[in-house]
Amino acid sequence: MARKIKKYAFSGGQPTIEEHRKKGGNPDIDVSFQYLNVLENDDEKIEKIYKDYKSGKLSTGELKKLAIDKLNSFLTEHQKKRQSAKKQIYKFITD
Repeated sequence: MARKIKKYAFSGGQPTIEEHRKKGGNPDIDVSFQYLNVLENDDEKIEKIYKDYKSGKLSTGELKKLAIDKLNSFLTEHQKKRQSAKKQIYKFITD
């Protein structure tokens, strides 16, 4: 998943890091930001990320790293819940 985000996720950033630092990025079209916007529960944190990315303080690579970390956390928790559900379904079917 991390490799796909790093390579294929559409970015709202500028072509070079220097240009990105000057002009900033567009979080409204950035796929990584959209993932974060859905998965992050802290509105203040999302607002800070939005502003930092738009101003150029946060680079595209850093934004993708935040999204990857959040997605990994989400998927790990989801897999645990899925395993738990499998046990419950098996018990339901066999009883």
